[in-house]
Amino acid sequence: MKIRFLLLPALALAFLVPGLASAQPAPGRHPAYLHALTDLRDARWFLEHSPDGYVGEREHDAITHIDRAIDRVQRAAYYDGKNVYDHPREDAYPDARGRLRRVSELLRKARADVAMPEDNYDVRELQFHAVENIDTAIRLAEAVMVDRERAWEQRDRDRDRDADRDRR
Repeated sequence: MKIRFLLLPALALAFLVPGLASAQPAPGRHPAYLHALTDLRDARWFLEHSPDGYVGEREHDAITHIDRAIDRVQRAAYYDGKNVYDHPREDAYPDARGRLRRVSELLRKARADVAMPEDNYDVRELQFHAVENIDTAIRLAEAVMVDRERAWEQRDRDRDRDADRDRR
């Protein structure tokens, strides 16, 4: 009787272990391309849809590099056997100041996902160029963020100065 109670869990475990091992991704497949595509698309959307409606030259340049990175990551994901037509969207939309910080965060996450070691030799060049484009987009987006934050700080100082003047 005791042997049956010990034997039953051992048999169940023996049947589950091969099933768990087969659930692992196939070797040589880059699992993070789809995450990177989602992050790149979201970063592009945040840059393109400015709350004040103004999209400057640096934003356009960053969007161009993001588009190039998206193209290369899509091709790499396709060659790697991924479904590139799956487009999950981000649920939260930050305010004007948080939007540019979110763009930088999304681009950095996408870069980390794309720059993971790649076993598929056919997509390494695409991966390399995608990382280059993402790096350029990060640099441009962060320059925009610095410029916008300076402008917002100046506007806040001017508003405070005007309010102090009106109180006197």
